[in-house]
Amino acid sequence: MVVTAIARWSAVITVVAVPVILAAQSPLLAYRDQIYIGAGFAGIFGMALLLLQPLLAVSALPPLKAQSARTLHRWSGVALLSCTILHILGLFITSPPDVVDALLLRSPTPFSVWGVIAMWAIFVSGFLAFFRLRLRHRVWRGAHLGLAITIVAATIMHAALIDGTMEPVTKIGFCIALGAVTVWVVVIKRGRVVRQKWANSRTE
Repeated sequence: MVVTAIARWSAVITVVAVPVILAAQSPLLAYRDQIYIGAGFAGIFGMALLLLQPLLAVSALPPLKAQSARTLHRWSGVALLSCTILHILGLFITSPPDVVDALLLRSPTPFSVWGVIAMWAIFVSGFLAFFRLRLRHRVWRGAHLGLAITIVAATIMHAALIDGTMEPVTKIGFCIALGAVTVWVVVIKRGRVVRQKWANSRTE
């Protein structure tokens, strides 16, 4: 258990820290103002939180217990929503026309469309989470899972298509890790739970 915990936390920290450190050393930052830089790093930190979300959802980061992991999952979701708002607000302050064009889906840059898709999926997910207790559990789980997959896929496309401050190799590595973790949680971990429930119902 100790070895597993150390290995998983080390992997997560490495995957997150290396791209952030290299982005902070990007020569492109010299030509950007502070608000734009802050907006960019809000997006990077949001991606880091997005990597943690599925792992916390299935308690895959020992020694965190299930209840603690779920609590952190909710709070990291709030942090992700905050990072998204800061990212968009910072970009709007520095370049309102570009953000308006992106929101109206008339931007010539493909990464903007993927960013808007991810943004709306995050907002809708946060809205549903706020009213979670009023929703049926099955409806909540299905909607939340679908939105989570949309957020991850759109964020990966958004980040991969941007030629910005993130170092290209580590950025692609991070995107691959984010996609792999999401697939692992959704297909393998969740699938195992569903199969176990189905098997139990057959034996009852």
